[in-house]
Amino acid sequence: MTKHTDDNCIFCKLANGEIPTNAIYEDDDFKVILDASPAAKGHSIILPKTHAANLFELPDDYCEKIFKVAKKCGAAIMKTFNCDGLNVLQNNGEAAGQTVFHLHVHLIPRFKDDDISIKWTPAPVPVDDPAAVAEEIKKNF
Repeated sequence: MTKHTDDNCIFCKLANGEIPTNAIYEDDDFKVILDASPAAKGHSIILPKTHAANLFELPDDYCEKIFKVAKKCGAAIMKTFNCDGLNVLQNNGEAAGQTVFHLHVHLIPRFKDDDISIKWTPAPVPVDDPAAVAEEIKKNF
């Protein structure tokens, strides 16, 4: 896979070994490290070793592999902590909660009665015709 890094990106430095980490997994394209500000014990983040600010900049070959890494590492986290569940979370853009602009995927162990909140209230049913909304989106492929 093609790889480029950004000398000013802390996640590039973490992913490529320039800054020490508590890694739980590493291969040629990704490093998975414990999150420095975890929501729960074992909360980890998957870092591509190539720089991409968000999902839309990540090369397709990395996109194809990242969920395999999430599955492998998520299963190990769930087994280690006997979790009731696991959030696999990825934010794109500040409005979506992204704070570091190097794509990363969170693996957050979850337990039945934990106080972690990753929820939203469903919006009221839109007035727009769903078929028309779908057609508008289709125009942009």
